[in-house]
Amino acid sequence: MADSPFGTPDGGPSNGPDGGPDSKWLITRFVAGFLLFSAAYALINQLPLTQSILYRAAAFDYTNAALAGLSFALQALLLFIATLWLSNRWFVLALVLVILSAGINMIYGQIVGDTLDLQKAGWLVTEARQAFNAAGEFASPLALAVGKLLLAAALLIAARRLSHKPVHQLTGGRVAGKKSTTAIMLLLTAPSFLWPVLGLHPLAVERNIYSYAIAILSADPAPPRAVVTATSESDMAIDKIIWLVDESVSYEAFNEIIAPQITRHTPLDFGEAASMGHCSTPSNVALRSGVNVRTVTDTTDLRRTSSIWGYAAKAGYATTMIDGQVSGPPQNLLLPPERALIGTYQSAANGMKTDFAIARSLNANLKADGKQFVYTILRGVHFQYRDHYPQGAMPEGSSMMEQYRKAISYSKQGFFDALLDGVDRSKVAIFYTSDHGQNIEDGVTPHCSGSPVAAEFSVPLIGFLPPDIQQSYASAPGERSHSQLFPTTLALMGYDPIYAADNYDNLLMAPTARYVWFGRGIVPVEAGGRIDVSGGDRFPAQ
Repeated sequence: MADSPFGTPDGGPSNGPDGGPDSKWLITRFVAGFLLFSAAYALINQLPLTQSILYRAAAFDYTNAALAGLSFALQALLLFIATLWLSNRWFVLALVLVILSAGINMIYGQIVGDTLDLQKAGWLVTEARQAFNAAGEFASPLALAVGKLLLAAALLIAARRLSHKPVHQLTGGRVAGKKSTTAIMLLLTAPSFLWPVLGLHPLAVERNIYSYAIAILSADPAPPRAVVTATSESDMAIDKIIWLVDESVSYEAFNEIIAPQITRHTPLDFGEAASMGHCSTPSNVALRSGVNVRTVTDTTDLRRTSSIWGYAAKAGYATTMIDGQVSGPPQNLLLPPERALIGTYQSAANGMKTDFAIARSLNANLKADGKQFVYTILRGVHFQYRDHYPQGAMPEGSSMMEQYRKAISYSKQGFFDALLDGVDRSKVAIFYTSDHGQNIEDGVTPHCSGSPVAAEFSVPLIGFLPPDIQQSYASAPGERSHSQLFPTTLALMGYDPIYAADNYDNLLMAPTARYVWFGRGIVPVEAGGRIDVSGGDRFPAQ
């Protein structure tokens, strides 16, 4: 009878002179199995091993490098024990759990070039709807990650076949019974629960997804938003205020493709502006929440701010959010306490001409009576770019940049003409920007990369304002930031401009007081957790 694929033997090795197992044969197989296991473990943990040990050692941080090495060694030892002693059934279960967790980590790491942690796992959940787009855009790194994963699984199975048989011989043909299996499984899973509690790190990729899932599922509900205490001089307010947040439109592409087409509408161009995030979720959360750029720290919780909705409602505006990217539940961490503050929420995704349809709808809003604030997420040109223009509109084999430029041109064809057609702009303020920029180069993630570059933060920022107001905003040179849109809007709603500037950032009539930008972990996912935020006097990632 042949061995099972997972290594439980039915026959013994060649015998030694005394008729017992040949000890050299046993040792050779055991060592070979251990080496294969080590190769598999190093393969699935390649990124965290490199960052936690090699990079720290290279920076002469030998203490933390050694502690990280010890952490990995203990977790690897427990998995190796499971590989040696578990029965086939339990080994298969353990292998499936390892492959699931390691697979998510390896695919994320291969595409983004970064390790996964709790904050990034929380962000990954919010971006799950982009999985198919990502799979199409990053087919090569995805295939490479899957190939590595299959190789690691094959190495683990081979390691068991080689090392399990010597252990089986030495223990008289016994495998783990019920009590031993229970003990091994408890030991195997122990670091997933103990490491976070004890403050140990890092968690290896074969187990961290389960710890992150528990932390996310057991997290406290989102806190309520703060109540607006400031007051608005409503007679000084603009009647209609609209934010247009496009998707993946860089400043350079806007300046070359869109700007020449809208000059007749006399927009106020603030030039290249800095997004507050190089991913969609942190950028939109920061825009909606408002950020005090002078005082924000890694303990700031943007889920607790008053938000733009609270200010708009306090000033007497009907509030609307239009999302041209979804046809179902809200995205970008629009949590229930914030959703409850929005008067009308519209899922508006409807094919390639979604943005044009939104422009026509907004045009009707601008001509209607009453005060309105509308936050609009446009469909834009999220990868894959070829999904944003008709098939056959570009020659086969067109470069990524050519596809990107075509997608932007098609996306915004006639958009601003439809938006502003017949609109009385004397009591209307419209701001157009993008959630983040794009880094269009072969073989790199265009945005939301593990090591962002300035191009991922570079976005347009233009305004269509009443003539008298537009003139006052056009005088001061200097670079602008997303963070200035919030206080500028408060001033246009009739709130004290000094209050707005002191509590958030300079109004757009002056340069930003300080650049601030957020990573994927823009909100804490556990009590007392920290967020991923950076700031400084220089443009992000420079």
